[in-house]
Amino acid sequence: AALCPPHGGIVCHRDAHIQNDEGGAPEFYTHGAKLFLADGDGAKLTPATIRTVLDAIPDDVHRVQPHAISITNATEYGRVYRPHEVAEIGALAKERGLGFHMDGARFANAMVHAGCSPADMTWRAGVDALSFGFVKNGAMSAEALVFFKPELAAVTQYRRKRAGLLLSKGRYLAAQILAMLEDDLWLANGEAANQAATRLAAAAGDRLVHPVEANEVFLRATPDEAAALRAQGFDFYDWAAGEIRLVTAWDTPVGPVDQLADAIRAL
Repeated sequence: AALCPPHGGIVCHRDAHIQNDEGGAPEFYTHGAKLFLADGDGAKLTPATIRTVLDAIPDDVHRVQPHAISITNATEYGRVYRPHEVAEIGALAKERGLGFHMDGARFANAMVHAGCSPADMTWRAGVDALSFGFVKNGAMSAEALVFFKPELAAVTQYRRKRAGLLLSKGRYLAAQILAMLEDDLWLANGEAANQAATRLAAAAGDRLVHPVEANEVFLRATPDEAAALRAQGFDFYDWAAGEIRLVTAWDTPVGPVDQLADAIRAL
């Protein structure tokens, strides 16, 4: 909402969380902004796929005009943007006068895989706003919005209040984030989750649908094979037809991971 007016539009991947998993919240909190859907392997956008969307929109009063780009890192399929890939999109955003948002629900997992500094992945690459995720990485109820333009942060305080999201006892939220940031616990947790996913990926072999770069593993499995895994006590999402999604966490023990890996090998 800080990057796009109600009459504007936001370019995102067609499999982006803001498109498929927010119950219309992006449209609600922007007061009506439109989502423009772009393509890309593994839910990753590229300058070329973004331009395809942008160039198809004439500068006409009858058409919603783009105002921002949103990417997810790590993506909904566990793929990770490298800093140079983010910078290429950032350059396009600057060229077209668009805001640039990064959905970092799994930012820790992306950072561990990329092995770079948070600055290189965000503001140095042209990102204007980062949704810095903690809940998927060990926090109980705290997330953070990081704005690299102070004026965006100032106005967002009022948007937060108007949306009913200014919670009392905010120190309990801040305590979670401080604990995660101190001594880089957030990165240690992300690394633990990534390592568990890597162990499962090694067992999956050619069953992998996408390269495993974060803490999500997408496998090809028939309904009978999925049922066989569930019969052994493992739980997961059924994804597309013939695919399942496994997600590892910051606190997933090695023992159960290895048991699941053995069960996958035995399919």
